[in-house]
Amino acid sequence: MKEEYVTPHSRPRGTATTAMITTALLIGTFAPATAQDRPPQHSRAASDTTTRASLFHSASEHHKVPEPVLLAVSYLESRWDHHGGTPSMDAGYGPMHLTDARGALAGTPHHSDGDEDPRGDASRPTLSPDAVTENNPSPEVLQTLDKAADLTGLPTGLLKTDPAANIEGGAALLAAYQVATGAPLSSDPAQWYGAVAAYSGATESGTARRFADDVFTLINSGQSRRTDDGTVVTLAPLTVEPATGQLDKLALKTTAPGAECPRELACEWLPAPYQMLTETAGDFGNHDLSDRPGNQAIDYIVIHDTEATWKTTLQLVQDPTYVSWHYSLRSADGHIANHVRAKDVGWHAGNWYVNSKSIGLEHEGFLAQGGQWYTEAMYRTSARLVRYLAKRYAIPLDRAHIIGHDNVPGTVPANVAGMHQDPGPYWDWDHYFDLLGKPFKAQGPATSQLVTIHPDYGSNNEPYYCGATPADLCPVHGSASITLRTEPRDDAPLITDIGIRPSPGSWSVYNHAARVSTGQRYVVAERRGAWTALWYLGQKGWFKDDAGRGKTLPAKGLVAQLRPGLDSAPLYGRAYPEAEAYPSDIPVQPLVPLQYTLLPGQSYSVGQSVNGEYYHSKTFELAGHTVVRGSIRYHQVQYGHRIMFVRADDVLVRSSERLPRALD
Repeated sequence: MKEEYVTPHSRPRGTATTAMITTALLIGTFAPATAQDRPPQHSRAASDTTTRASLFHSASEHHKVPEPVLLAVSYLESRWDHHGGTPSMDAGYGPMHLTDARGALAGTPHHSDGDEDPRGDASRPTLSPDAVTENNPSPEVLQTLDKAADLTGLPTGLLKTDPAANIEGGAALLAAYQVATGAPLSSDPAQWYGAVAAYSGATESGTARRFADDVFTLINSGQSRRTDDGTVVTLAPLTVEPATGQLDKLALKTTAPGAECPRELACEWLPAPYQMLTETAGDFGNHDLSDRPGNQAIDYIVIHDTEATWKTTLQLVQDPTYVSWHYSLRSADGHIANHVRAKDVGWHAGNWYVNSKSIGLEHEGFLAQGGQWYTEAMYRTSARLVRYLAKRYAIPLDRAHIIGHDNVPGTVPANVAGMHQDPGPYWDWDHYFDLLGKPFKAQGPATSQLVTIHPDYGSNNEPYYCGATPADLCPVHGSASITLRTEPRDDAPLITDIGIRPSPGSWSVYNHAARVSTGQRYVVAERRGAWTALWYLGQKGWFKDDAGRGKTLPAKGLVAQLRPGLDSAPLYGRAYPEAEAYPSDIPVQPLVPLQYTLLPGQSYSVGQSVNGEYYHSKTFELAGHTVVRGSIRYHQVQYGHRIMFVRADDVLVRSSERLPRALD
């Protein structure tokens, strides 16, 4: 049945490089700077400088770029981090995000580690790898890394790997964009609005304006942060009214109107096709019409990464035979394209119940590129979009409702192993919720039995491997996840997820069988010194706190426990109604338990409580669609890494404050 079409949201696996359009297109109508206008070249990087802040100061003086402008642009790209010389999700390097689209993502496979079906439903065609390959970017795309090398005289390898060189290159680019717009190398930050907009790389006026506005908002508000070199960089607040009229000189195209989006985000409307594919068979694509929230509440916002570059992502969502989602977000500048109206149902989560109750956001990126990073620009536009959607549709801003694709459960036992793992452990949930205005905070006493997962992202360097074997280690990088062991010792095996494989979990970055993630809530089962056990997948999962810093925060909330007198209770991947609730003309969707059970003595965090619901949408016209509502009550629980559902009749729900203290 189409309603139960399950796709793990796979992507074509051909080689790919980024399709990002660089700032060369933005200034192509301007004459190049003359030799006397160009800032002087550097023959070497200032490698003897000891702090990240001093690197910005030196580059600012050398290239005559106001230091607040340089700092704010860099923060919006990288939060001033160097990331060990590894590229971002769209092939940008270093604090200034200098792009090298030709090679950074070339040949990127989408590995599954054997845990997922790489194609999804084989009966539904996808674009061929040849149709989406991007090994050969268009000749008009200029790499900003090469441009920075030309301007500074520094080799591209050094610009990638040396923070001092990278900041020099970014400053030289800003100065070149300033000259290209016909503006002087002014010491007044207000006169750099056009250059900042050009630095974004956006070809749409709305996106370039939003990027520049964000930069100048940072300049006005200020910012301070300890960067990955261990030193603090501070942007002191400065009142600036930028010369926004400079944007007109860039001759950018107008952003396509009509998107459901806050006006200041300048989203474009790029609709996914809704059309009949085989009229005799009643097959249509690539989403379903609905009338949400009038007919169904929207309970979730699902965070994905695309496993494809921007160009490929847009090709896929416009393929009527492919899957769909509501929004795509570009890594380079945070640009947003809206494809499906929120009232309609996208095919993005691989779980029809979740699809019918959610909005899907795809972020340009690759889980397979372990250690690569998402840009601050994308985090910020994503958070603003989610705030807007959450307010509009009354979606709580917590990790029970703002979930990753990796938190979506399989619908039936056979589908559990094929569910996806994006956005993965490198998505910074802690920073994301700070941007959402809902930072994770301690609630209740330190001895609380309900805890919120909260490792320090920057120092939480889990030893994941990104290739086919444990020898293929990911680059050292911060992580939002904690890995659980079967016993409180460093050499104990990892927790086993019986739905994925019968053997213990692995350190593969694609395998979350033994992982908990920032913001998720679990119940403490036991404590032994520095070790804590959580109830997880019907077992005790152990982790050890770092010296001087715990990996959890005390929390308050509701927890579910097995009702006395029962030996166990089944868990479900969807909250469907009882058979009696279905009209005679709508096929009954069976209540199929997953391979997991809730056992006596265990407790699990409750995210929400709902009545069973099923959206029947077999017809092309909305008039034939029906929401079946039942009387079965379900509690959504955080059972493992994924959410699941337990019938209310099988459990007792109580406040976490009434739980007995775990043994120490």
